[in-house]
Amino acid sequence: MKTKPNRGKGYTAGNYCITELVIGKKPTKLLLYPGAFCSCVGKSFRKSCVPSFEDQFLPIDGIKFNSASNPMKEFGIFETSVIFPHINGSLRITVEFVVMENCSSTHFILGIDYLIIYGIDLHNKERYFTIGDNKHQKFAFLPFKRQITVNKVSQVSLELEKLKYEQLNEGEISLHLSDKKENELSALLYDHKKAFASGKKCLGAIISHEFDITINIERPYPPLLRIPAYPASPKSRGALEMHIAELLNLGVIRKVGHNEEVEITTPVIVVWHNGKSRMVGDLRALSTYTVPDRYPIPKI
Repeated sequence: MKTKPNRGKGYTAGNYCITELVIGKKPTKLLLYPGAFCSCVGKSFRKSCVPSFEDQFLPIDGIKFNSASNPMKEFGIFETSVIFPHINGSLRITVEFVVMENCSSTHFILGIDYLIIYGIDLHNKERYFTIGDNKHQKFAFLPFKRQITVNKVSQVSLELEKLKYEQLNEGEISLHLSDKKENELSALLYDHKKAFASGKKCLGAIISHEFDITINIERPYPPLLRIPAYPASPKSRGALEMHIAELLNLGVIRKVGHNEEVEITTPVIVVWHNGKSRMVGDLRALSTYTVPDRYPIPKI
């Protein structure tokens, strides 16, 4: 609790819940207001922040809006993604703002609708708010009467957010990584993205990393390379057939013709963990007879 102000000065203990965010690559202000029935923004202020998308407003049917004393004239619904900047990893959410023609606010207003949807909790004692289940990631409010700083969010941060949500959204990152480690990994991929993509290709679209592996042996192959098939249970054989079929469909491997010569073969085994199977190649023989180069095969 705070010290009670002197009589007649109770209003001096008040504060506002305004924070910084990014909409359309432009920093702006957002008021977190539980007293608002819905999230809204003034038409003129929205146009000054995001001048495009005028023809993409969603219609409003069968509802009227009122402020504390006056009726509000609705114009349409503006759907957009907003980014809450944070030093340990920014957070992006999608919000539908009702655009009001006669609203004169100088910031976006996030009402009780999306405060409930995204689980946004306001902590007035220490002046911060949290989003969702992560109660350790604290977002700060702007100090009282502070003006917004336009260059608060750098271009690098915006490009990193774009990389995470457009190119890394289909990737699978270990659940054992903390938020800090996951953000460090994303930053590392961003800093060295040219090593994983070329031109306009996104991460994962590698088309120019071809190399040759030279084998320093000739027929007949040494005994180590002619290992007989490993014994396998019916369960493992079924899993092996499933993995091979998947690699064939992806074009990673192909079937060898009956009379086609094969330079080298690698035995594989099926290992199980928590009920899931994985096909593992025995590369010990291949590593032994491979000439070292820039892309050495790991010794397993």
